[in-house]
Amino acid sequence: MEWIETSFLEKDIFLLRINKTQTLNSLNRELLRELDSVITVIGNNDSIHFVIITGIGKSFVAGADIKEMSLLSKTEALDFAKLGSSVFRKIETLNKITIAAVNGYAIGGGCELAMACDFRVATENANFSQPEVSLGIIPGFSGTQINKTCGNFQNKRNGLCWEKS
Repeated sequence: MEWIETSFLEKDIFLLRINKTQTLNSLNRELLRELDSVITVIGNNDSIHFVIITGIGKSFVAGADIKEMSLLSKTEALDFAKLGSSVFRKIETLNKITIAAVNGYAIGGGCELAMACDFRVATENANFSQPEVSLGIIPGFSGTQINKTCGNFQNKRNGLCWEKS
């Protein structure tokens, strides 16, 4: 993994750290593929119950990698949006409790990544925004589609609190 560091904090608590500090942890295709791969492994590991996702440095995730995006064809841009949407949906529906530990910028795709998690914990300097909305553009990774339905969240809550539905 080039941009994702992983470790166990406890036997059932998994830490996933995005480390692409030269671009404030911006999301490009390769980082999204790495994230997808790690989330698949986590989903298949029954010993993991909690996943903490955070960014290293000044930023949680400062959105999509605009430099890479500017070089994409229309088809590649659509594929990029579908990849991001698919990865975030996988996180949203993961059979684990997910926590976004937000430090610094959570902009655009970073804000969407935080929203895909079950819980968000933020430092005082956290900055959440969807700047594309001010340009009349919908969030590219399904930020408007993330659906915390009572059923999905309630099931996780019941497991966390040892309650029956």
